[in-house]
Amino acid sequence: MLAAYVSKPAPDDPLSALEVGDRPEPEATDGWTTVTVKAASLNHHDVFSLRGVGLPEDRMPMILGCDAAGTDEHGNDVVVHAVLSDPSWQGDETLDPKRSLLSERYQGTLAEQVLVPTRNVVPKPAELSFPEAACLATAWLTAYRMLFTKSGVRPGDTVLVQGASGGVATALISLASAAGIRVWATGRTEEKRALATELGAHATFESGARLPERVDAVFETVGEATWSHSLKSLKPGGRVVVSGSTSGAAPSADLQRVFFLQLSVIGSTMGTRDELVRLIQFCQTSGVRPRIDVELPLSDAHEGFGRMIDGHTAGKIVFILD
Repeated sequence: MLAAYVSKPAPDDPLSALEVGDRPEPEATDGWTTVTVKAASLNHHDVFSLRGVGLPEDRMPMILGCDAAGTDEHGNDVVVHAVLSDPSWQGDETLDPKRSLLSERYQGTLAEQVLVPTRNVVPKPAELSFPEAACLATAWLTAYRMLFTKSGVRPGDTVLVQGASGGVATALISLASAAGIRVWATGRTEEKRALATELGAHATFESGARLPERVDAVFETVGEATWSHSLKSLKPGGRVVVSGSTSGAAPSADLQRVFFLQLSVIGSTMGTRDELVRLIQFCQTSGVRPRIDVELPLSDAHEGFGRMIDGHTAGKIVFILD
């Protein structure tokens, strides 16, 4: 079957490690189901895998990809939940010390078929297209958990989203504005700020710009480049929710500001199957949909990965499989 995979990591030139070609079809096993993939979306996690981050060479070749929507063995339209917990684990899957994501220990979704635990498929409603549904289980689920589970914000509060064009950031803007939350966003370029406005942001600012007033919560996926600005943008008692660090993971903690203003720094990772179900329901009832930047055939995977590596994104990059 056709797949996008990595056989040898390339930390300094990740695109050179991407291979697109034939891989063995998955073999059925008890408690697992084979999903025929109709659409799969790209995440920064896939680029990290090409670099060998979190994916040692002894697990390669590894098919990349966490997100997918397609049909299961019984012909049901489904969305794949990418978090795989230990079979003995009870409760929040994201807290399982033995958890993994598809494409870490098990082959990923950038292929014509993917094998997943049966509990890791969620029904896809007819209102969502396969490309839209394929965007939900990583970036959009991460955003949903950050916003509705972790942040404590309520309708009428003001939040800041750092880095307006990435998958999680665009999801945060769309979800928060649909929930009646005032959204401010930062972007490096006028084009990225215009995208944030189109998605529902109430105001946009250049990266690092002084805000008109401090906010109730900041959502961070950028890390080192924006961390100082995030802390300075919070009201006393405010919260910064962080789920990524694409620009670097070692910013100054600025502990004096944290304890003097009683700020909260809250980590958030992915989301549970139940949260994915609620996210899908929210999309159904609110009409909000993922912003798709480009749809490409999987055979053009190098183009999609190149756009992400170069930062040329305005929403999600989706691969279509016939």
